Amino acid sequence: MDLVRRLLAVNFVPSLLPVGCLWTLVRAGSYSGPSDWSEAIPSAPISWIGTLLGVVVCTCVLALLLHPFQVRAVRVLEGYWDRWPTTARLAGVLTEIQRRRREALRTRSRLVASEAAVARVSADARRRLAARPPADVLLPTALGNALRTGEITAGERYGLTTLTSWPRIYMQLSPRMIEALRSTRDALDTAVNLCWSFLAVGILSGVAVYDEPGSYWLPAGMLIAATVAYKGAVITAQTYSGLMHVVYDLHRFDLLEALHHQLPTKESEREVFEKVSDTLAGEWVVDLSYEHRRAWESRVHDADGAADAQ
Repeated sequence: MDLVRRLLAVNFVPSLLPVGCLWTLVRAGSYSGPSDWSEAIPSAPISWIGTLLGVVVCTCVLALLLHPFQVRAVRVLEGYWDRWPTTARLAGVLTEIQRRRREALRTRSRLVASEAAVARVSADARRRLAARPPADVLLPTALGNALRTGEITAGERYGLTTLTSWPRIYMQLSPRMIEALRSTRDALDTAVNLCWSFLAVGILSGVAVYDEPGSYWLPAGMLIAATVAYKGAVITAQTYSGLMHVVYDLHRFDLLEALHHQLPTKESEREVFEKVSDTLAGEWVVDLSYEHRRAWESRVHDADGAADAQ
C-alpha cells in the first residue's frame, strides 16, 4: 500500500496534470482558434471510457519516463545551474540576493529585546537563520539552501562528513526513523513534481489561449499554484534537514558498530568521527582500530564468568 500511495502521489498525479490539460486544450481546439470548451467534454459513454483509458495510459507512460529524472528535477530547483554559462550568471545574481537576505536576518537576530514585539522578531530571525547554510556555501534558491543546511551540518557537528556518511548511516536506522524520512522525502518529491507540472500546464495553456484575454486566468492560476507548490517543497525540505540532524543525534554510534570500530569517549568522539570520515572518503587511517562484536561479546562473557566464579 505504501508503494502504491507513493507512486500515485509522487509520479501519477503530477503527470496527470499536463496530460489532462493538453488533452482538454486539444479537444477544445485552443491551438487552432478560439476555445470551444463544450467540445472538450465527451458526449457518449463510450467516448468517456476511451478518453479515460487514453489519459491513464499516457499518464503512466509519462510517469515512467520521468521517474529516472527525479533527482535531477529536485537539483534543478535547488539551483545547481553551473553547467551552462547563462544559468551560471543567473545563479550568481540569485546567490547574492540570498546572501543579502541572510545578512538581513542576521541583523534582525541581533536586535536587543527591549519590547515583546522586538523579541518575537529577533527570535523568528534566529529560527530562520538556523535553517540557512553559511554564507560561503549558499545556493541561488530557497529550496537548495534548505536542503544544503542538512547536507553540510547534520553530521559535521560530530566530525562526520554528511554526504559520505549518510548512505551508510541510513542503513542502520530504526524502522520508525526510516518511515519518517521516507514520508518526508515523498512529500518533498511530490511538491517538486507538482511545481514542475503546474509550470508545464501554465506554459501549455498560455500558448493555447494567448489570443483569448478572457482566459488568461488559466495560465496565471497555474503559475500561482506552482509558486505554492514550491513553497511547500521548501517547508518540507526544512523538515527533512531537521530529521537528518536527528539521525546523527541518535544513530551515529550505530554507524561505528556497523563499521566494527570502537565506541569513543566523549572527549575523543570528534577525533574518531573525523578519522571515520577520512576512511569513507578513501583515505587509509592507520590508528583507527577495529572492535569486532563477536570478540567483544566473548570478552564480556568471560568477564561475567570470572565474576560469577569469584
